[in-house]
Amino acid sequence: MVDCVIPAAGLSSRMGAWKPMLAYQGCTLLDVAIEHALLFCSKVIVVAGYRADELVQRYQHQPHIMVVVNPDYQQGMLSSIQKGIEAVTSSRFFITHADMPCIDPQVFRRLLQVDHTRVIFPGNKHQTGHPVLIDAALIPQMLALPITAKMKQVLQTGTEYYLQLNAASGIYHDIDTPEKYQQLIQTNK
Repeated sequence: MVDCVIPAAGLSSRMGAWKPMLAYQGCTLLDVAIEHALLFCSKVIVVAGYRADELVQRYQHQPHIMVVVNPDYQQGMLSSIQKGIEAVTSSRFFITHADMPCIDPQVFRRLLQVDHTRVIFPGNKHQTGHPVLIDAALIPQMLALPITAKMKQVLQTGTEYYLQLNAASGIYHDIDTPEKYQQLIQTNK
C-alpha cells in the first residue's frame, strides 16, 4: 500500500502546449506516468491546477486515481506537492512528475526494495531523479516549508539513500520543451 503524488498543475509555459494531455503511446503523457506508478502503487494522487476541471473529469471514475485541486498552483511546484501530500494515507509515498513517461516502471520496484526509512532517490546526490520514495513521517516538515523553499531542504539532509541508477532508466527524462516532445515521439514510432 503505497501512494504516489503526481503534480500536473502547471501552465506548461516552456512547452507551449499543456503537457499532461499531450498524446503519447495511444493516450497521454500523464496517462502513461499514472499507468507506470499504478503497477506498484495502490493510489495515484494527481494534483491539478491549470485546467483542473479537465483532469477531474478525465479521472473521476477511476478508483485508484484521486485528483486534488491546488487553487494556488501559480505559486509553483512546491505548492502543488504540498497539496498532494495532504491526501497521502500510506506510510511511504512516491513523488514523480506528469511529464516523465519514460521512467522504467521497475524503478518503482527497486526503490520499494530498499530498506530505508527516510528518503530514497533513484539517482545520485547531484542528479537525484524521479520517482522519489519518502517516509510519510516527513509530511509535517514538507507542509511547513515556506512557498519560497526547495523540497530538497527536507529531503536531502544526509540520511537519504541513492540507488545510483543510470539515465537509461528514464529517471532524468522530463518532457518539458517542444524539442524533447518531438524527440520522444520520433523515438517511439
